[in-house]
Amino acid sequence: MPKAPTPQEVKQATRTHRVVIRREKAQRGGKTVVVISQLPTHLSIPELENLLKSARKALGCGGTLHGREMELQGDQPDRVRAWLEDHNFKVSGP
Repeated sequence: MPKAPTPQEVKQATRTHRVVIRREKAQRGGKTVVVISQLPTHLSIPELENLLKSARKALGCGGTLHGREMELQGDQPDRVRAWLEDHNFKVSGP
């Protein structure tokens, strides 16, 4: 079984791809999450899981992967945007 790439390898591979972030509150018991969608299709699920793990650690929050969308807990779109831009993504949204 091939080894999943590290977050640094994912960071180098992403270059400048566009992602969309949005805040959602509906159907979550009043809690707010930041959803990152339209992630690059060349990233495999294990690569996305490693990217999510890196984001959770850097932002100090929980999160999950639903399909090809990442959900990060908390109302922190500015921190998520800054983290994504540090990882060479172009970010659209709030």
